[in-house]
Amino acid sequence: MASRLVQRCSYMFGVSVLAHFKTPACAMVISGRKSFRRSLPLAVLEQIHTSTFSWHTDQPLVKEQTYSKETERSEVDTLIESSSTIEELLQLTKSHPLNGNQAAVIISRLSWLAAEQKLDVRSILQDVRFKQLLKVVGDQVSVVWNGKLVFLLRSLFFLGLNNANKELKSVEQEVRWRLRKLNFKHLVVFADFYVPFACTQDQKDLLSDLLKHLELRWTEVGNARMVVVLMTKVGFLSQSLMEKLEDKALEFAEYFSAEDIRRVTLALAAQKRRSVPLLRALSYHLVQRHFSLSSSMLVDLAFAYGKLNFHQTQVFQKMASDLLSKMPELSPIDVSQCVKSFAYLKWLNLPLFEAFAEYTMENAEKFTFPQLCNMVLSFARLNFQPNREEVFYELVHQRVGAELDSLSPQQLIDLVWSLCVLQQVKLPYLEKVLHSDCYSSVLGNTSFKMQNRRLKLIHINSTAKLECAEYKGPFLPMEILNAEIYRSSDRKPSQLQVELLEVIKGLTGAEDFCRTAVDTVYGWQIDGEMVLTSENKPMPLKELLAPHIFQSQGMQPLPAGAQRMAFLSWVFPNYNSKSKDLLGRFVLARRHLQAAGFLIVDVPYYEWLDLKYEWQKVAYLQDKMRKAMAEEMAK
Repeated sequence: MASRLVQRCSYMFGVSVLAHFKTPACAMVISGRKSFRRSLPLAVLEQIHTSTFSWHTDQPLVKEQTYSKETERSEVDTLIESSSTIEELLQLTKSHPLNGNQAAVIISRLSWLAAEQKLDVRSILQDVRFKQLLKVVGDQVSVVWNGKLVFLLRSLFFLGLNNANKELKSVEQEVRWRLRKLNFKHLVVFADFYVPFACTQDQKDLLSDLLKHLELRWTEVGNARMVVVLMTKVGFLSQSLMEKLEDKALEFAEYFSAEDIRRVTLALAAQKRRSVPLLRALSYHLVQRHFSLSSSMLVDLAFAYGKLNFHQTQVFQKMASDLLSKMPELSPIDVSQCVKSFAYLKWLNLPLFEAFAEYTMENAEKFTFPQLCNMVLSFARLNFQPNREEVFYELVHQRVGAELDSLSPQQLIDLVWSLCVLQQVKLPYLEKVLHSDCYSSVLGNTSFKMQNRRLKLIHINSTAKLECAEYKGPFLPMEILNAEIYRSSDRKPSQLQVELLEVIKGLTGAEDFCRTAVDTVYGWQIDGEMVLTSENKPMPLKELLAPHIFQSQGMQPLPAGAQRMAFLSWVFPNYNSKSKDLLGRFVLARRHLQAAGFLIVDVPYYEWLDLKYEWQKVAYLQDKMRKAMAEEMAK
């Protein structure tokens, strides 16, 4: 503290010294220190050297001679560089007198050698000579150069010094004093290692000060490595800093290596920052620069794109071709993670998924049960069926049968629902999941995940009733099916649904002849419902028995030859990416409604968007209805 006080007060002394020199040579001190030093008498120069004040106190980055001015190399410096063992470095403390800078360099070298040779650092910390080095550093920390000070602090942490250590606290305090004077490169180095070690309140305060300086000086980011380090190490601690770093990442994106792109995308995924311009730039360079990606990079990139739900077909195609060539290098957990990531992205590459299925069958004993469940859930989401499905599902049933009793209710519901989608469910699974011991545990919880699982329970119950004639029970109680939380009427309809409902009402001419936005006991919503006689004329619905809705007013059964017709609109999110194939959930919906006796009229968005006028939409639906009736008659 005393040295700091002297340093800050010495400005007045500096002004008094400068007042004695009015020669032109002395005036050149403004343009450079070197010319000023040459113009001073030796006695005055020595007097100035002994003080630690800075001439340019109004500048933010001061180059103080005691911190940054390199002196001539000594014999000790050469010995430090040439030492290749821990013992040689420690012996220097006995054979040579050391200053603070040299002690700091030795400690940094000790840390590096210990890490490189994987040595036990406890023997180093307990060595008397190391303690002597710490004492030298603690006594002379104020004269250690800036760069060496930062690397010294890093080395002390890596060697495992306790947070309560006096010398460590002294170095941390000195770093905090000098944050304003450290160049930006040193700040980046500091940020790179310090975050995991900031445990005490003083350390957290130091980290907070570091973030403030980074936020103020972010324009000094000068290369791609700085961007990557800051985004991955401290970006999550400051939203404003992360926003500025994203701008810098766009500036330096063309200089990113494949590893840089991997780290940046993972940092964005970890913070759920879907920065579309940056992701587009990274995707462009990933494809155009033809990087050679390792298997671990491919897995991480798939995870990041899946987490951010960012679709880039060219990147996915590159990843698929690279993964196919590296399939033998992948581990079961890599395969499981890739399949799950692509399922989130709704991207189905048939050759790649066939390779995943073959890998699973060939390495079945290496897969854990949760990994195998991930494969099934992902296949169900995309409605993917392997070519050798009998072999694949036989393997799945063997593992499920052995683990069925150990699954939690939530895991059991997800797994059995997926098998329902894939048409591979077995009676014991239905009995297990529809028993009150299972479904009672998910009732009453209003979280989104639990609501989704309760809806899956209804779908499983519908599968048991509609697709498994040999299944005799148990089933879900009607009060659960009728609960308000399962109704989808509170959902905001899409533009396609709004337009479709208006056209359906116009087709019948009266509301009694159609229902819209119908919530069914099967867990699905029908956009429109109509009953046609054998002469293809609509019938009023109020008097007709409707077992598919919760409260049917009519009691009259359908006349002979009459058909129930369900209109289902399919919007863009209902399909696999870049495909006209529905996701597994919606394929299950069509199957259930068909099994319940409905003729399905599909209205996909890509056909509806081409219809510009009302008469075109009416004619489109009429044509769809005629085709559905003709297909039914052909059966």
